[in-house]
Amino acid sequence: MLKGKNAVITGCLQGIGRATLECFARNGANVFACCQREESAFGAHIAALSEECGVEIIPVYFDLSDEGAIKSGAQAIQKSKKPVDILVNIAGAAFDALFHMITMEQLKRTFEINFFSQIFFTQYITKLMLRQGRGSVVNISSISALDGNPGQLSYSSSKAALIAATKTLSRELAPKGIRVNAVAPGVIDTAMTADLPEEAMSRLMTKSELKRLGLPEEVAGVILYLASDLSSFVTGQVIRVDGGIG
Repeated sequence: MLKGKNAVITGCLQGIGRATLECFARNGANVFACCQREESAFGAHIAALSEECGVEIIPVYFDLSDEGAIKSGAQAIQKSKKPVDILVNIAGAAFDALFHMITMEQLKRTFEINFFSQIFFTQYITKLMLRQGRGSVVNISSISALDGNPGQLSYSSSKAALIAATKTLSRELAPKGIRVNAVAPGVIDTAMTADLPEEAMSRLMTKSELKRLGLPEEVAGVILYLASDLSSFVTGQVIRVDGGIG
């Protein structure tokens, strides 16, 4: 579905990011795999995946809390001289606390990683898309941005801001041939949800129609759809992948 296309994906070390990297590679895309840090096991994994799928996977390392590092990462992608067809913003962080326990530092850091850095990086990458007059941006939000979730005010708010940005950018960039959509995952089996208290997990599973955790690969499949030409007339949308919690 993505044969010959070049994609930039953040958060590739684990979870939804890693599943999306693998999904894209198996669908023919060359990938700039953006990660917070370098790990030898990850390097070996992408080398094997690249050979298996006959695609090029280029690791790009930068910390989303470091504006200078984000700029350097974007410049490294630019210097490759490869046209960029797809951007998937997956990397994020959660600092959970009940409302009266949230510190200003936690609020600022959550927005720094989940919103400000995403917008800053997207500015750079979409400028590359403008050169060929086409592209697809997929932002990863959360159902907590749409429904709210106790103890996640900073996370929910930052992800809601990303949805608002998705809607606005879809209008601004559509005349340039660039589509912008968002995916709102529910409770997915990742390291982030592994830290949820048992009581909170039980409450969420009670609300779920499918009564189970989602898999990273199931989210990756929806991202693949939005990145591909199958969704060529889809922009400004937020697709829930939540097992029916909504």
